Amino acid sequence: MSDPTCGDVLVLNVGSSSIKCAVFDSALHEVLRGGVEGLGPQATLRLGVLRKEVEARDHRAALAVLLEALDAQGVLLGNLRVVGHRVVHGGPRLTQPVRITPQVRDEIALCTPLAPLHNPHHLAAMDALAALAPDLPQVACFDTGFHATNPEVALRYALPPELAEDGLRRYGFHGLSYAGLVERLQRLDGALPDRVLAFHLGNGASACAIRGGQSVATTMGYSPTDGLTMGTRSGSIDPSVVLRLAEERGIDGARHLLDHGSGLTGLSGGVSDMRTLEARDDPASRFAIAHFIYWARRHAGSLIAAMEGLDAVVFTGGIGENSATIRAGILDGLTWAGARYDPAKNARHAPRLHDDGAQVTAWVLPAEEERVIAQAARDLVVMA
Repeated sequence: MSDPTCGDVLVLNVGSSSIKCAVFDSALHEVLRGGVEGLGPQATLRLGVLRKEVEARDHRAALAVLLEALDAQGVLLGNLRVVGHRVVHGGPRLTQPVRITPQVRDEIALCTPLAPLHNPHHLAAMDALAALAPDLPQVACFDTGFHATNPEVALRYALPPELAEDGLRRYGFHGLSYAGLVERLQRLDGALPDRVLAFHLGNGASACAIRGGQSVATTMGYSPTDGLTMGTRSGSIDPSVVLRLAEERGIDGARHLLDHGSGLTGLSGGVSDMRTLEARDDPASRFAIAHFIYWARRHAGSLIAAMEGLDAVVFTGGIGENSATIRAGILDGLTWAGARYDPAKNARHAPRLHDDGAQVTAWVLPAEEERVIAQAARDLVVMA
């Protein structure tokens, strides 16, 4: 086993315009975090305390920059035991963490139409690492996998069966975040509450009904555009509105509006950041916040029905962890379900928002997607 101070597990989260990374030692303690953001001629490298402007015109170039920086800080490619990748979409078949083989790579590639902005970049990073270190194990962990436990009636659209077989069904996302949330809540509370309503609130936002530690319903569907109001995505919308937008703006124009020009951005006149909206005091910003809270509450009612009750509410993600206003607004709308919270604890962003004896507990927990990936990757290599 390599020296744990050098880090045994490298986790890569490759997005459309960035590569984020975290390094964990053999005991899964995080030792380094960073990445390359804003790919292009003036990208930014952040790694620990290091901040540097770099040239990284594509994902392969960004990965090369990142590996060089890791090497300079003592994290050598040759000393790693395994690399774990966050993969946005595994389709209906890839639902568990898996060692990347040529067959698995091909299956991920087949899911590209389901995640065209993400899966190709995941594959590029896998291929580049395989070329540099062909004997280094790589593991894929899927953001859709946690929701594979949803009952078929929750996954299927009311469409003919052949369309479901072609992949037109609900998948759900933020699964790695929810998996980490379940593990952490169990550690904090001693025993996992049976019926957990979980909110992952950030620029992308979703909610999930978790019963007995398993997802039984979630707000995102075929794509991450469905469900809650988000930073730039519309959330749930009548399909006829989509058809009209496609007729008037074309398919690409409609897609761009729904994914990049809607949500908080569309409602507020161009602002997607919740911190900025909360700092402003104009009608459009107030309405955008109210819209975000209202639809979170409304979807929550549906998820509570799917669980047939409620035992705990948990917030995670950038907004969920840092906005006392949003948490209070959502919880105030769930008093009918027994949710209560202490305003002073909420203002402090305390992990435990409820008082002793609360019928429904309320929590703020940090998203731990990277640690979930690191553990799955390490465990797969140990068991191999």
